[in-house]
Amino acid sequence: MLVVLSDLHLSDSASSSALASGAMELLVDRMCDLAYRASWRASGIYMPIERIDLLLLGDTLDITGSRKWLASKTRPWSDVNSPAFVETATAITDDILRHNVDAIRHLRSLATEGLVSVPYVGQNGQPLLHEEELPVAVRTHYMVGNRDWPLHLAGSQFDLLRHKVAHHLGLANQHNKPFPHEAMESEELADSLRRHRVLARHGDIFDPLSFSDDRDTASLSDAIAIELVGKFLVRCESELAAELSPVALATIGEIEQIRPQLLIAAWLESQLERLVPALVTRKAIKRLWDNTVEDFLELEIVRHGSRWSAVDLVDGLASALKFSRRDSHDWTGKTLAWLADLRGAHTSSYAMHALAESDFRNRRARSIVYGHTHTAEQIPLDASHADGFVLSQTYFNAGTWRRTYQPTQAFSGQHEFISSDSFHLLAFYQQDERSGRAHETLSGSLAPSIIEAGIAPAAPVASAAVHPIRAPHFAQVGSGRPSMRRS
Repeated sequence: MLVVLSDLHLSDSASSSALASGAMELLVDRMCDLAYRASWRASGIYMPIERIDLLLLGDTLDITGSRKWLASKTRPWSDVNSPAFVETATAITDDILRHNVDAIRHLRSLATEGLVSVPYVGQNGQPLLHEEELPVAVRTHYMVGNRDWPLHLAGSQFDLLRHKVAHHLGLANQHNKPFPHEAMESEELADSLRRHRVLARHGDIFDPLSFSDDRDTASLSDAIAIELVGKFLVRCESELAAELSPVALATIGEIEQIRPQLLIAAWLESQLERLVPALVTRKAIKRLWDNTVEDFLELEIVRHGSRWSAVDLVDGLASALKFSRRDSHDWTGKTLAWLADLRGAHTSSYAMHALAESDFRNRRARSIVYGHTHTAEQIPLDASHADGFVLSQTYFNAGTWRRTYQPTQAFSGQHEFISSDSFHLLAFYQQDERSGRAHETLSGSLAPSIIEAGIAPAAPVASAAVHPIRAPHFAQVGSGRPSMRRS
């Protein structure tokens, strides 16, 4: 069995909130249930599976999105071999590992403590329930995306960084080799994907803002995260904190969660109308944002991007990001359309790229799996009929385990968004596992609390000002969440 999850975005204390341990408790629980179901074979007998391959499909650690780069003498687009770059990347990684210690402990325990187990099989070919169980080996593989690409850099200085990550997460990756960006860069991972007839990649190569033809270099999305989002939040906290309520300040901090990132200004406008009653303060925030956008557009990495782009990149970014350039109608829709043009696509889905994969065309892969977009998808691609058999091929996007914001459809010009905390888990089976099934998906979303959503509850509650936005995820603080394991 192969399990895939993507875009955990484990961040440091300077950036977004830690991923709650409840998220990884949920992962462990679901993997136990999936392992039990996978042990039922196509013949109808029960035979325990021996191994699970767990694939972290990129952007697991959010290294290049940290605000700590602002206090450094270097940036991700500077010399990656300089002592300053290595020192900053290492400090950020250390802080990520500390800041998410509970969630990371659960991830590591999957591989090191036998947390996934299934019943032994009895002489009658049936599971021995309510008895001691058989641990299932878990091999955890790490692929890099556009926020953790420093783990793909070669060199002994990065081997030390990889060793630390591999130890804390319980990885099967060799720390003295770059963590793979393409599956073929890891023989063990490539073998697992072949056995399950899966092609998997993060998907950043299809996003011109997040990939610059070389995964060992920074992209525009790094500059957006640091020089636009990070710098704006630092300026906002230092210059306007006294004018904002704790809820408003915490909400503005959520811009780090917006995907695609170019919708940040449209989302921010809708939140300011609701949470900042003083017109003068709203104007000050918008002016601060526009000034930060201007500084960002002057960066060499942005100007350099304009030289290779077939579209006017600087003008397009300005139209998407600046309040002073706001279109009077459907700002969100026009921004999404411009992004699609930049990608040479007519939709935000990456399914069209799956159709071009060689493993799809030659039918080696039943499943094409990407991440990156934070939007979970399952789209049928093709069904081939030959000799009485059917080969169904499907595209999946593995979504995210963070909070997502989706623009509403009712009145496109109003730029309203709805948030939810999400989890998405993909399982792929080989041979006769799971009664001969090819795949299984598990997804869930949890709406924001009534405080966060701005809904007046029936019973009196404390002021919203003392209820900052809560970190995802699904577990209740201090609760002993009951297991979802079989009885």
